[in-house]
Amino acid sequence: MSYTIHPTAIVDEGAQIGEDTRVWHWAHICGGAKIGARCSLGQNVFVGNKVEIGDNVKIQNNVSVYDNVTLQDDVFCGPSMVFTNVYNPRSAVSRKDEYRDTLVKKGVTLGANCTIVCGVTVGEHAFIGAGTVVNKDVPAYALMVGVPAKQIGWMSEYGERLELPLRGQGEAKCPHTGTVYVLKDNTVFKKEVGNEH
Repeated sequence: MSYTIHPTAIVDEGAQIGEDTRVWHWAHICGGAKIGARCSLGQNVFVGNKVEIGDNVKIQNNVSVYDNVTLQDDVFCGPSMVFTNVYNPRSAVSRKDEYRDTLVKKGVTLGANCTIVCGVTVGEHAFIGAGTVVNKDVPAYALMVGVPAKQIGWMSEYGERLELPLRGQGEAKCPHTGTVYVLKDNTVFKKEVGNEH
């Protein structure tokens, strides 16, 4: 198994780290963490014990991934974005048995300085703008901004804005790839191309 750990980083015994993953300066990976292949964990990143991180995940500087957070493949965590795991913390009250699960699905972008309040699911390929506070579940492909988060559009898997209405139905192409996306029943999905012979 070959991965790269900077000499200043601390990786506790038992941590699982995948092939070609890079852990940079002053990061701390706890012993129960499971990290996939081809990930990049930037300077001053913390990963808790009860954390699962998929393949090809990029976690930028100053991000703490606390217990009960799951990041699926291809997730991008922007600089200094925040996860939580206790909904109503008090210094004088121990709530370690009340952690809420947070699930960030495949291909999601979490912009710089955004906050993901614990207990939510962020759908596949959603795009959370910088500084946004997410306190409710986010649909797949949704573009979310503001405090609290409000949906203002839809994004392609490539990260381009789609010309689709927020509600109802429609079709739009990704401006970069030409992939067609369909909005139906307030849900966006990629249009499957038939296999004509």
